[in-house]
Amino acid sequence: MQAGLLKGLGASMLAGSLVEGSDFDLDFHAVMHYGEDPVLEEHYVPRRSQRTASVLTFFAQDATSAALVYANADLLKASQGREVIAFCDHWKKVSGADPSLVVFDSKLTTHATLAELDARGIRFITLRMRSPKLLASLQALPKDAWKAVSLDRPGATHARPKVAEDPAATLSTYPGTIRQLAVTGLGHDRPTIIITNDRAMTTRAVIGRYAHRMNIEQRLAESIRSFHTDSLSSAVQLNVDLDVTLSVVASAVCTSLRRRLAGYATATPDTLQRRFLNTPGEVLNRGGEIVVRLDRKTYNPVLRQADLPATAVPWWEGRTLRFEYS
Repeated sequence: MQAGLLKGLGASMLAGSLVEGSDFDLDFHAVMHYGEDPVLEEHYVPRRSQRTASVLTFFAQDATSAALVYANADLLKASQGREVIAFCDHWKKVSGADPSLVVFDSKLTTHATLAELDARGIRFITLRMRSPKLLASLQALPKDAWKAVSLDRPGATHARPKVAEDPAATLSTYPGTIRQLAVTGLGHDRPTIIITNDRAMTTRAVIGRYAHRMNIEQRLAESIRSFHTDSLSSAVQLNVDLDVTLSVVASAVCTSLRRRLAGYATATPDTLQRRFLNTPGEVLNRGGEIVVRLDRKTYNPVLRQADLPATAVPWWEGRTLRFEYS
């Protein structure tokens, strides 16, 4: 049922132009369990900087609009490496086509799954683990192997990193070769190793696109703050799966609302909640129409300007919902 809900939601978001639906950021998020449950697996919880009993969740966001489109909490360590494939299968059912590009960190999947993505024609950008052997080989490169690249970043800090690119790098269990970019000058002690099967994208674009992936962490932080995603409702993963699915629905509603509000295109869900959604009023039943009359509030002029349309609610036997303002 949750998969069906997400499929319908994704189709509606595409139809309403809330998402572009081709370029996605992917990430895991572990929701910590504070009790004692010997059945729960241990995962790394960033807020505690340790591995502890938790429920692993997976999220996907549309990179263009930064809107969440998918979530799953029914995951185990044995299957988590295949979740990127599960998402691609889901999106193909939603849109009729595989994603064009997926971007994620190195711990999300395996080399074998990267090969499967490549075989399906899905481009990916991810990181490579920095093994001692790989770092030693990079240190042995001549100075002229490192080329400066100008990034589109505000200010001068980390705007001109140096890159050593290998168009035919190999991975232990990945068939064939892969494009590898070793990047220094990003503020880290060791080089950042980016790998991708996209050979047409410019070096600058690859680095910038992977940096853009950090936006999904911002979306997850907003979900935690606004929708209490980190408040574990149950040690049963299917119950948590419903919670994260509803978080995606709530995020989509906020995305739709803020696009209608002048000046609020980048407002976070908690700002929308405080200024608009948390408004008292009265509900009037007028037979074929339900009217919500909102009390006078500072931000009501913004709502009036938005001109929220009357909406037919299918499960209200054809009745429509309309807003009025005091």
